[in-house]
Order: sequence, then C-alpha cells, then structure tokens
Amino acid sequence: MRRDARYIGPVGFAAADEAPLATSSGSEVFEIADLGRLARRALRGIVRTARAGSGETLQSRIKGHLDEADSELAVVRDSWAVYDQVNVQLGLDDWLIEREYELVGVANYQHQEFGLAELIGGAEQPYSPMLGSISRVNAASGPDGAVTACVACGVYLINDGEVRAVVLLRSAGPHMGWPVVLIEIASSEAGYSSRAVREIRERALARNVYRGQVLCFGGEVFGPEAPLVQFRHRPTLPRAALILSETSLAAIEHHVIDVTARRERLLANGQHLKRGLLLFGPPGVGKTHTIRYLESRLVDTTVIELSGNALQMVGPACSIARALQPAMVVIEDVDLIAEDRSFFPGGNPMLFQLLNEMDGLAEDADVLFVLTTNRADLLEPALAARPGRVDLAVQIPVPDAEGRHALLALYRGGLSLPSDGLDGIIHRTEGVTASFIKELLRRAAVTAARRDADEAAALHVTRDDLTDALDQLLDTANAMTRVALGGGTAHHTDGTASDGLTVPPPAAAPTTARPDIGISSQ
Repeated sequence: MRRDARYIGPVGFAAADEAPLATSSGSEVFEIADLGRLARRALRGIVRTARAGSGETLQSRIKGHLDEADSELAVVRDSWAVYDQVNVQLGLDDWLIEREYELVGVANYQHQEFGLAELIGGAEQPYSPMLGSISRVNAASGPDGAVTACVACGVYLINDGEVRAVVLLRSAGPHMGWPVVLIEIASSEAGYSSRAVREIRERALARNVYRGQVLCFGGEVFGPEAPLVQFRHRPTLPRAALILSETSLAAIEHHVIDVTARRERLLANGQHLKRGLLLFGPPGVGKTHTIRYLESRLVDTTVIELSGNALQMVGPACSIARALQPAMVVIEDVDLIAEDRSFFPGGNPMLFQLLNEMDGLAEDADVLFVLTTNRADLLEPALAARPGRVDLAVQIPVPDAEGRHALLALYRGGLSLPSDGLDGIIHRTEGVTASFIKELLRRAAVTAARRDADEAAALHVTRDDLTDALDQLLDTANAMTRVALGGGTAHHTDGTASDGLTVPPPAAAPTTARPDIGISSQ
C-alpha cells in the first residue's frame, strides 16, 4: 500500500498511517532541527573515516615509537586477578623508575577486546581504541581509606638504552566483561618483553600492599563495582583479655605462635610448617575473640578472613596466602559450607575445595588455617575422611565460675562494681557465654546512669542493678534475646533454670576478695 506523507503543522512531517514520533523533549513531532543534528553526526563519521591514517592515532604513535612496520613483533602478555590491580601498578611504576618513558592515554576501549597485536598490525578502524586523556581509578592500598591511583588503560612508550618497547596496561572491568588486569609488552629486541614481564611480576609481589595486613574478602558478592578485598586494623589484644583455660590457651599458642617463631629451625630439620587449627564450641564463647588474639600476636603475618558469603572466595584467599607467607587464613562458621552445595559448581561441597586447598600447599609453606564452627558434628566426617588437614582441635566451652568472674572484670570498663555479694550473680549465670555477661553489664550500667544524673561522675553499679538486669534477661519475654546472647541455663532467683529446669539454690560459702579485679569470688 502506498504511504503518503502528511503535513503536521509548520515544523514536522509524519507518514499517513503512523503516529507522530516522540522526542526526548516531550514533543510528538519530528523537528526540522533534528535533521540538522543527524546530518552533523553523519558528517563527523564520514570525516573520521576519510581521515583515518592521515593524522596521529594511537596506532601511529605506537608504530612510530617502535620504528617497526612489521606486524609480527612478538607480544608477551601476563594477567593478574582483579584484586591485584594496585600491586600491578606499583610493580610497573617501580620497574619504570630505571627507564625513560611517556604515558599515553587510551579512550574508546570499554567493551572491546584488543591488545598490542591489534594496535600494531591491525587495520585502523573509526571506532578502535584511540588517543585520549589519561584516566585513573583509585584502588584500596591500606587501612583508613588509603588508596593508590591506578591507570585505567594506558600505553607506555619506553626507551631503555638502545631498546624501544611498548607496554599496554589495562585495568580489570568485570562489569565490562574484562575480568583481569592485563599487561602486554612488545619491543624491538628479542627476549626483552619476556624479561620485562617477569621483572614486573617480581616487583609487583615485592611491593604487594597486602603483605603483613589484615584483610577480609566479601565485596565482590555485592556487585563487580564493590571492593573485593578490604583492609582492617590489626587488633591489639593482651593475653589477659582471653578468658580460656590455661591448658587450652597454651596448646593454641604452641601450635600457632611457636611454629611461626621457629620456622627456620623447623625447616632446617625437615619439619613442615603448614597447619590447621579448629576452634569449636557454642556461639558467643570467644572463638572469634581467640582469633583476634592470634592476629595481635602474629604482627608480621598476612591475615585473610572469610565469613558469610565470602566463603566462596576460598580459592583467591589461599592464592594470596601462598604468595605472602607467613599467612593465616581464617574461615569462620565453616559448618555453613559443610553441606551447602550451592556455592560450588558441579555439586561438590565447598568444604571439599577448602580441604583440597589445604592439602595442596607445599610442606614448607608457612600458612595457618584457622577454622571455627558451632557444629563440629557436621565437620567430623569430612575431616576423618581427609586426615592431616586439621592437626589441632580445641573446644571453647562456656566459661566456668572463675571465667565468669574474669569476664565481669574484663567487660566492666570504667564501671565501679560491688566488692562483695556477687556470688549469687555468678551462680545464676552458670552456662552463659561471654556475650551474655557483656550485655548484663551494659543493662546494669544503663540503670545506674538513670539513677545518677551527674554526667561527669563514674557509674556505680550496685548488686541490685545487676540483679534487676539479670532478671530482665531471664524473663520469659526475653527468651529469644537470651538465646541470641547464649543464655544457656542461667537461673531465676527461685532456683528455676531459664529453660525450665530446677536447680538447687546457691549454698552459702565464705568468699575471698579478689583485689585484682575488685569483685568477690567463692
């Protein structure tokens, strides 16, 4: 059917059987001015195509620097993981210090797969990567928000004595389908590119910003733009702040700290360094607290922490640990992956990959794996089937009476506690965790603050304050709170346990003052 154009007012035309076109300005007519815009865009494309090769382009700059028309120059490529972008930049910068170079920016490279081979020997295209400004992205390089500016995509034109070389650096862009940091090198001398790549990799490892730091994985699971590795401050935790039995603590220190301190002598006598430590016990008893203590003692050790969704990053974490020995890989709540097959393609539990990574380390690798779990029963079959991955398992139990005394002293901060009469509180908190004791003191402090209006005065917590706070936590209305805090079988004042069991009331006994912590003990 013939389609006649029909006139629409003084500014536009439309087909007789079509609706008027809508524009971004909201008008429903195609304006004459739009024809001019389209014509100018078409003209620019024609000019760009016609003049391709006649002016300075990225390809001409590279070829002019190499002074080589031969498209068969050898190109050597190396790549790194996304999280190594900052290390690659530092390694390259360090390598360039000894050479003369010019950095050329690259534009129009997004969503394109290209390399030096295409830039040197390929035909120039209107929409190929072109000369542009030098763009940089900030990459995390330390705690407290420290960053290093990294070149997003650039070409380095290098003069190294009589040798001319070109280095292409391209940062990773997972959102653009480019998952690695890439370096490619072409040079006028055979063998130069291979040596250069090797030296840059060595310097990137030597300048690695992760060495000796406390790191945690996890950003990538929230999207490719999120940081994959984050820095944490190394904790400072004295031995006295760890409420563990002396036997358990000595075993942990012997297995972890003594081995690291004597690594050279052990290696000289044919002993292996890789080891695995399993901390197991109910929630809230201090497994993570124990890890913080170990981190504070191993001041030169690289620590990589995995938990939650970041458990799927066990491969990259182990790769960093191998490269930056001595290292400690912390995997909290490992029972979450003991039977979960969803993380790992092919249906194999992620736990098996972890055990394979542990087994794949060389005997002389100074890498410690610390695993924590609330459900040791889920891990036992896998560990029994693959012996040797974990060589020390330590149970962290709920604190005993002496431990609860010590926890009151540890968590009281600046609070003033009564020097006697706390035996009833100690008895009633039998079976609770450190988290429960900490919350008990906070609630008692709030009560004391409400009673004393003097903001500058130290808070004096009375025995009644502690009793009232404990009664609140043991109230049936707070059953879920008690479970979340690890309330165990704490007791009501009438001797009834919080889980409904009945226990005898505390027997009267003489108390002995403990001047070191300012509270009493049976």
